[in-house]
Amino acid sequence: MCGIIGYIGNDEKKSILINGLRELEYRGYDSAGICVLENGELRNFKAVGKLVNLERKCEDFFFNGFGLGIGHTRWATHGKPTEVNAHPHFGHFSNVVHNGIIENYQSIKERLQTQGRTFLSQTDTEVIVHLFESHLETSTSVLEAFSQTIAELKGAYAILLITQKSPNTIYYAKNGSPLIIGKGEDKLGKEAIYFASSDAPLIGLANEVCYLEDGAVGACEVGGFHMLPKIKPLSGDKLSAQKDGFTFFMEKEIYEQHKVLLETMMGRVSEDSFSLEELNGLDFSEVESITLCACGTSYHAAIAGSYLLERIAKLKTKVEIASEFRYREPILRQKELFVVISQSGETADTLEALKLAKKAGLKTLGICNVDNSSIVRQSDFGLLTRAGIEKGVASTKAFATQVMVLWILANFIAQKCGILGKSEIQQQTKTMLEAVRTTKVDKKAHEHIKRLSRRYLHGHGFFFIGRDIFYPLALEGALKLKEISYLHAEGYPSGEMKHGPIALADSRLFCVALMPQNLLYDKIKSNVEELSARDATLCALSAEYYEGCDDWIKIPHTSHYMVEFFSMMVVLQIFALEVAVRLGNDVDMPRNLAKSVTVE
Repeated sequence: MCGIIGYIGNDEKKSILINGLRELEYRGYDSAGICVLENGELRNFKAVGKLVNLERKCEDFFFNGFGLGIGHTRWATHGKPTEVNAHPHFGHFSNVVHNGIIENYQSIKERLQTQGRTFLSQTDTEVIVHLFESHLETSTSVLEAFSQTIAELKGAYAILLITQKSPNTIYYAKNGSPLIIGKGEDKLGKEAIYFASSDAPLIGLANEVCYLEDGAVGACEVGGFHMLPKIKPLSGDKLSAQKDGFTFFMEKEIYEQHKVLLETMMGRVSEDSFSLEELNGLDFSEVESITLCACGTSYHAAIAGSYLLERIAKLKTKVEIASEFRYREPILRQKELFVVISQSGETADTLEALKLAKKAGLKTLGICNVDNSSIVRQSDFGLLTRAGIEKGVASTKAFATQVMVLWILANFIAQKCGILGKSEIQQQTKTMLEAVRTTKVDKKAHEHIKRLSRRYLHGHGFFFIGRDIFYPLALEGALKLKEISYLHAEGYPSGEMKHGPIALADSRLFCVALMPQNLLYDKIKSNVEELSARDATLCALSAEYYEGCDDWIKIPHTSHYMVEFFSMMVVLQIFALEVAVRLGNDVDMPRNLAKSVTVE
């Protein structure tokens, strides 16, 4: 979840930029950098890891007096988290920072290389600055060259560019990634201009802001802010700014899932192929089976992943609860790939299971959200989920990105092993993008769930039921409700109802039924009818109305069960949130729970 900061004014530039980046740390990052245009010279500083490393790099640099600068926190997509790949990226006389992805960067890069331009990084961002300097050779103005550059780019982006050819101006463009311009006063009482990718860095500095719309391309300098459209006053505190106006971090994190899932896919999923550079050196012809090992929400993601790995990659896959795995003297095979999954990368039981697998000589893969965590460092291979910092204790976007990484992994292995043809790969990538789109929250649907939630406060418990890959989603839906509402809830495979649990069915039992149209619908329908006949209160999640339900939460029509999976995931998260809020609970800090479980 990259972050952007920019400044034009008389105050000390390094402090403004680094303090601004610090306000964006909550988004997550693995490298950072700043560039200051000082007396006509570009001064660059970059570092891998936390901001303290960047501060050390530039501790002797200060610049008071009029000037400008840009800064960036990067979450690696194209290219590993290295200093060379960190932003800002530079040409001969210009620097750029960028959030998002340039989908057609490869073709632009190849064209520029034939012109003799040299690239240093593996990133898509670097093409922007070289393309700009190329256009500047034939343009009549800097803004014209910048506009021509943006016109060639395809994808999502928020861009700030500075150049020695225009030392008083920051050039900006916005499409699909947030970008804000603010105006305040510097310490001399003169106008100062600020840029940021969220409100948080601007609180206390800017008093007026412009939230740029998609398609915005322009240039801003001191005295030009008033020409921007839809200028608004800026108020609030930094914490609420970090929440983007939501009451709870959990709600914000639910709403941003469609963005972070695109981050997860960046550089890994293209129109006709899957690429996981992190797994270079892992020979899948030597892998006969996979073990997925995790705890809690990550365990549910692992179960979902096991369905995908077996169905798509045709690899035998088993799933282990890490806390149980360690003590039962497991049999481990040399041609078994051992995969551990953790949001924090510090989960004690999962980490110990990883050590056990490594001691047995297995190849290990860590799927994690935190670079440089213990699990990432100790695994032979690592895949980052790129969810950004998740402040809500009850995991939402971490679960979504873990499932997405496992889905990509299944397709990558199938592609490597020749199981999927080109048309099948194209269909899979198309389905992934549709699944991501469906996680964008419809506010009317949210309001419907909010109204409906008042009916689900006082029963004697919940069953969440589903079949196939919707069974682990039912487990996750029940866990979310338990964690933040403190109501009893269980997830079950729907076919297991008649093997005991149905004894609990009565009018005070709530049942949330996951009823996908594209996977075993008739089977789960008959299971739901068994509960309906015993007066259980039924809430159905489906694209088509089920006549036997008491409440219906509609999901979009689609032709693939994974799109339904991600649609229902969001519904279950919002359902848990709204029930808990109605009960008066703090959903971000539920009782008895910790975000990272670093003890047994």
